[in-house]
Amino acid sequence: MAIPSEKLADSLAVLKELQDDGVIAIRSKDLTRTHRERLLRNGFLQEVIKGWYISHRPDDKSGDSTVWYASFWQFCASYLESRFSGEWCLSPEQSVILHAGNWTVPSQLLVRARRTSNNITNLPHGTSLLDIRAELPDARDRVTIEGLQLYSLPAALIACTPGAYKQHPTEMRTALSLVGDASELLDQLLDGGHSTITGRLAGALRNIGRTRIADELLKTMKAAGYDVRETDPFESQSPMSFIRRERSPYVSRIRLMWQEMREPVIELFPEPPGIPPDTTAYLKQVEDVYTSDAYHSLSIEGYQVSHELIEKVKSGSWNPDADEQDRNALAARGYWQAFQAVKDSIERVMSGQNAGQTAEDDHRVWYREFFGPSVTTGILKPSDLAGYRNGPVYIRKSMHVPPNREAVRDLMPAFFDLLAKEHAAQVRVVLGHFIFVYIHPYVDGNGRIGRFLMNTMMASGGYSWTIVPVEKRNEYMTALESASVDQDIRAFTKFLGECLNS
Repeated sequence: MAIPSEKLADSLAVLKELQDDGVIAIRSKDLTRTHRERLLRNGFLQEVIKGWYISHRPDDKSGDSTVWYASFWQFCASYLESRFSGEWCLSPEQSVILHAGNWTVPSQLLVRARRTSNNITNLPHGTSLLDIRAELPDARDRVTIEGLQLYSLPAALIACTPGAYKQHPTEMRTALSLVGDASELLDQLLDGGHSTITGRLAGALRNIGRTRIADELLKTMKAAGYDVRETDPFESQSPMSFIRRERSPYVSRIRLMWQEMREPVIELFPEPPGIPPDTTAYLKQVEDVYTSDAYHSLSIEGYQVSHELIEKVKSGSWNPDADEQDRNALAARGYWQAFQAVKDSIERVMSGQNAGQTAEDDHRVWYREFFGPSVTTGILKPSDLAGYRNGPVYIRKSMHVPPNREAVRDLMPAFFDLLAKEHAAQVRVVLGHFIFVYIHPYVDGNGRIGRFLMNTMMASGGYSWTIVPVEKRNEYMTALESASVDQDIRAFTKFLGECLNS
């Protein structure tokens, strides 16, 4: 890439000032025409709609959606506030989805506003805004999260249509699990005389095991003279009960997703053959596939590695001083070191240790081994390998937005608890991989660790070590996207089953 001219450097300095101020949605008036046109021409700005822009990387491929998906929510918050000056709110259904911790980018974001004419604004990569003229909830029934105006949780649950329970059952159950007491709902139900809605909420709460709150809603409304008939708006019984209020919506969603996805996995993934008696022979088979596994796993992540490079670092002839600038060599060496640690984990699992507990104990070791060579060469500090990520992370081309850093710290213990208690090996294999990359607890290396986790769980059921071939990367990523965005685990289950049998 050519060295930027002095004029381009000036324009980039202006752009950096906006970025340092936290500006994501850049308006025409934020830049002079000269700076704007220069940044557009050199690929540092991307136009979203007329007069509105986001920062862009000039080395990103044309049509890459990653930058847009990463900017979506903050862009919409700034754009909507600019248009409607506080007189707007996301729909109650979308409010529930966000309260439930699901920040997946929607194809169309539904917005309520007092001063609008039912307008669709087309946005990049098939997304859009639909703003409809409608009354807004009172100020006391609105909250602002990440710059987005939402219905408060109680107001959203009351305003949601019956169809939301069928279209978004996981999010509705998650939101209901956050209700701590009937009083959070009763003020609005009584003031509005909402007998039908009360019956629906009581049935929904009973569906997830919140019987005490359901009974309190019914008794209070009936005592006030309302005729309330309980109805369950869900199409099926909740796969789990929430006896008490769950503090983290993210944890509730993960537990619900796990329970909802178990049956399709058990139905579609091959039965486990059982742990073989000869552990030494099994580990020898694992060692034999190392070169091929490393080649495919690293290639999936975009590293340019050859079988020769992999064998070089395996044999110990890797030279940190000579190869310190070669990210491919560093990745290959880290993969070799992590692979040895995973073999140790598998050996303990095959000797009878709980697979989920072993993974919880050891996954940080795998991570440190991955990036140990970068510490050796001084590219990373030892402190960079301590703990889970401290900021946001985005998955290339994915509409799924991984949970925030605070949620990760609640989610990881809950995830490993599910893994440790799961008795079906095929569920540990599929959901162990999927949920780990869904959470995306690290800044880098999540895919590689997810596949190591998958193969540790494979060993726990006696399955052979399974390679995800780089030639099927698009199919692999599409199946993960379907599970993350649509909560449909079937394609991913079938895909891993085909890899197992190939």
